[in-house]
Amino acid sequence: MIRIGQSEDIHRLVEGRDLILGGVKIESDLGLLGHSDADVLLHAIIEALIGAMGLYDIGKHFSDKDDKYKGISSLILLDETYMLLKDNGYHVVNIDSLVMIEKPKLAPYIDKMRENISDHLKIDVDQVNVKATCAEGLGFIGERKGAKAQAVVLIER
Repeated sequence: MIRIGQSEDIHRLVEGRDLILGGVKIESDLGLLGHSDADVLLHAIIEALIGAMGLYDIGKHFSDKDDKYKGISSLILLDETYMLLKDNGYHVVNIDSLVMIEKPKLAPYIDKMRENISDHLKIDVDQVNVKATCAEGLGFIGERKGAKAQAVVLIER
């Protein structure tokens, strides 16, 4: 059985927080605000995988009301999502994702993001695609008030 999932995540950009995307610390004057490390890329991928399995959403599994997840690395959440996949008899066929952030440019970090995702999901790096774009100064992304990520995943049992 082949199943598809899609999701997106948005977090506010603020001073005094690290910018973590795809499990990589990005050099930036602003970081993402959230209960965990606020990694919008991994959150979108995790929720797309959970949705593809028909297991509701990321909040049902990793509640932002639970102190256990306060400040947690989203790579740990990705590990737990891998276990959900495995326990339910699924494996990842491929992931296509997009990060929307005005600055900084993400090109120097994308290969490491892909490696992190593939390592934690125990798949080949060529099964993971990460793209990045800016908003050309438009909207909350262009004004550097926030960042957004989208993910589409294909899983198979």
